[in-house]
Amino acid sequence: MAKNNNNKNSNKQVQAKQKKDHINNLKSKLRETKEVGLVDGVFVYTEPLSIADFAKKVGKGPAEIVKQFFNKGMMVTQNQILTEEQMGELCLEFGYDFKKETTVTKENIFDTFDTADKDEDLVKKTPVITIMGHVDHGKTTLLDSIRNTNVTEGEFGGITQHIGAYQVKSKDQKITFIDTPGHEAFTEMRARGSAVTDIVILVVAADDGVMPQTEEAIDHAKAANVPIIVFVNKIDKPGADPSKVKMELMNFGIVAEEFGGDIPFVEGSAKARTGIDTLLETILFLSEINNWTANPNKYARGTIIEANLDKGRGPVTTILVQNGTLKMRDCVVAGSSYGVVRQIENEKQQQINVVEPGQPAVIIGLSEVPKAGDKFMVVPDEKVAREIAEAQAEKNARESRQKSQNLSLDSIKEKIDSNELKEIRIVLKGDTQGTVEAVRNSILRIQIDGVKINVIRATTGAISTSDISLALASKALVYGFNVRPSGAVRNKADEDGIEIRLHNIIYKLIEELELAAKGMLDPEFEDISLGEAEVRQLFKHSDVGTIAGCHIISGSIQRGCRVNIIRNGVVVYNGELSSLKNGKNDIKEAREGSECGLTIKNYNDIKEGDIIEGYKVVEKEAQA
Repeated sequence: MAKNNNNKNSNKQVQAKQKKDHINNLKSKLRETKEVGLVDGVFVYTEPLSIADFAKKVGKGPAEIVKQFFNKGMMVTQNQILTEEQMGELCLEFGYDFKKETTVTKENIFDTFDTADKDEDLVKKTPVITIMGHVDHGKTTLLDSIRNTNVTEGEFGGITQHIGAYQVKSKDQKITFIDTPGHEAFTEMRARGSAVTDIVILVVAADDGVMPQTEEAIDHAKAANVPIIVFVNKIDKPGADPSKVKMELMNFGIVAEEFGGDIPFVEGSAKARTGIDTLLETILFLSEINNWTANPNKYARGTIIEANLDKGRGPVTTILVQNGTLKMRDCVVAGSSYGVVRQIENEKQQQINVVEPGQPAVIIGLSEVPKAGDKFMVVPDEKVAREIAEAQAEKNARESRQKSQNLSLDSIKEKIDSNELKEIRIVLKGDTQGTVEAVRNSILRIQIDGVKINVIRATTGAISTSDISLALASKALVYGFNVRPSGAVRNKADEDGIEIRLHNIIYKLIEELELAAKGMLDPEFEDISLGEAEVRQLFKHSDVGTIAGCHIISGSIQRGCRVNIIRNGVVVYNGELSSLKNGKNDIKEAREGSECGLTIKNYNDIKEGDIIEGYKVVEKEAQA
């Protein structure tokens, strides 16, 4: 007993020393932060800046910087982010030397600061699992079956609390499951720079096979570059054919081990709770192979899984600790929020005092509700936490104003020349599978020196918010061929800074990409969406043809504008508005929320439920 007490005391001393070293290291790193801007004729920077911020730091007006680009034939705004090469060129033109400092700042601390771990301090980390797949293929049932299999009868009532994540035990080893609403939430986290998942379980129903959301889940899992386990569900149902599922998945690069691939397949029934033990064993086997480790003897770092505001308790936040150990009374900064941990709960609503690597928990004590995907870390004291949180808030506000500088056609040549771009990623949507395959094959044949083109998704149907999320997380372009995005999808793309390119002629799409890579893209004209009308009722008139009774669902429809007739996300006709009326009266414009009747020139095959998108063609410079 005395020996055990000595070991415990020794471990506590090691932990105390490592945490003290962490505090001193963090404080010294923040003190070392060098002055940025113009220092003794040298422009010092730590990260890319907007034109406005650069101008302020070098004592110039933003207009003077914009003029420099205008003289080179480039149209920019003061909110545009400068590349390191552009900042260097500007410094040389103004007669300054320049250098980059890689010091830890309160803005970049989540990405730049961490203490090195010694091999002897590392222990096996609990693997973190996300389950994805098509709707109705049994994701939720599988999660419930895994969770219920791992509790006793007396505990059953204690697992009903939804905290977005929970742990189970298999062969005395813990496994953490992230209960996200679907692959979009998974990708939104990844888009915010948070890699929380170690393994993705892809659920496919044996009686249904590969479906559209199955394809999307595969795209997201591949883009995250994490191991995949396929759970072939519902094998007890009539018509179940696991072999067919394996053959279909081969078309998407998911090849079973029995066919010479490296993807484990587990067959079972989530409802009947068969195959669950084999699935858990497979997870532990993959975990053993990958040897995921963490150091529990230092201050915690991790990711916010979800958060909400409770009227009685304030911000309630579900976290996942990825390294170190979180304890009561620790000072935490999470994105732009901060606070002292006043309470910790597990998924059974039991109060606990510590949270170890790979473990989820609910904490209370933050100043405001953080965002899902925000990173968090423990810092020395509340003053430092507040200063970091304020710096993060300023950074978020600036990025929100500037939007994220994702890949655009106009920036491809510049990024290639500055060696920033090694791969052009494309999300491709089309009206038919044949068209999608033809366009995809044509794109992959494009040759650009030093740059690989990768079509990370090629599927049929309308451009969706899932496509925008994938493009954001993967820094990709979105191409639509004979399909259009809805107004909501356009808004999301605008908010996330994702470029959507729409075509109906293959060679034009290919030519556009090739010219963009050569810096010869002609950006003279583009289609600007005016609004959308939904066809609610049809009237036949012997003299006029088909009159569509419509409700304006976004923007406005203007008399004489160009229109796209969109059916199930696919453009079935492109033409011109012939007439626009309210009752018997001709009108110039029908605005959002109003009703109207309209006809399309030379087109009568309108259907109820069609979306009529009004648009105009404008010069790009004139719009800017």
